Amino acid sequence: MPVFDRFTQRLPAPNQLLTPLHKRLRDWIVGVVATTEDFGIDYDAPVGDAGLFGPDSVTWKIHGDFPGMMSGGIAALMLQTLHPRALAGVWDHSNFRDDPLGRLRRTTMFVAATTYAPTADAERIIELVDRIHDRVRGTTPEGERYSAHDPDLLTWVHCTEMASFLDGYMRYRRPDLSVAVQDRYFDETRRIAEALGAQNVPGSRAEMDDYFAAMQPRLRFDERSRATLAVLEAMELPIPIAGVSRRMFLGAGAALLPLWARELIHRTPRQRLIDRGAAESLNRVAPLIRAAMSEGVAVRSARRAGADRDCLRFD
Repeated sequence: MPVFDRFTQRLPAPNQLLTPLHKRLRDWIVGVVATTEDFGIDYDAPVGDAGLFGPDSVTWKIHGDFPGMMSGGIAALMLQTLHPRALAGVWDHSNFRDDPLGRLRRTTMFVAATTYAPTADAERIIELVDRIHDRVRGTTPEGERYSAHDPDLLTWVHCTEMASFLDGYMRYRRPDLSVAVQDRYFDETRRIAEALGAQNVPGSRAEMDDYFAAMQPRLRFDERSRATLAVLEAMELPIPIAGVSRRMFLGAGAALLPLWARELIHRTPRQRLIDRGAAESLNRVAPLIRAAMSEGVAVRSARRAGADRDCLRFD
């Protein structure tokens, strides 16, 4: 039995936990995902501002589930290592290899801001990322030129993230989401990619599936891909039993990968077995994590928009 599996079996049920333990767990989680940079976002004001999506959106519900988003984010990073030009931008212009947690935190900030922040703040963060992209350009080892403003690369990054976030939600929260709800999610979230310059962004589950099928011949798993995944595997988390937590989320994220990606990455039968165990463990501990994160930016944003926390659930 994997060590993270033994660990989660020892956890008490969420209704047996005292509020101080919830707070401690929340502090640990926030310590992992929250950036130390001050982007000046106030999720509590101005009152009445629903942001880019609002409480009636599917996006608010899916992005409000931390277990699904964390595992989905890991899966998206794994998928992104398979696109040579997208990976070159990270390799040449990011400190990901030295500070993978920093990259994770910045991605978390961007998703949270564009999902829940007041409209002006969300648009400001999109403009900030667009300016950062100005200096991300270069040439791959094979001589292909790349630019972070390339609409195709923007679409790739967006699709890996949104597809993985949705798959994480369905794997660890609600496997019964209708195709209509999935279509609405992809249709809602493509506005963020389009604001950054992406084109031909899939707006439905069928379009997303067709997109990944068309992309597969352009992907590869090379030495840079292996090195990037090795950085993820070794990433240190500033929480107790960090190795257990890392392996659980990495495995739960890998469990979300489509079959073609698992084969391309050469995920071994043993690794896939461990991934399934990690997914089961995350499913068991997910209610505890949700309870600890029950007063996050999603709930604060609902209050700002004049809605209650029920808007963050499908039922």
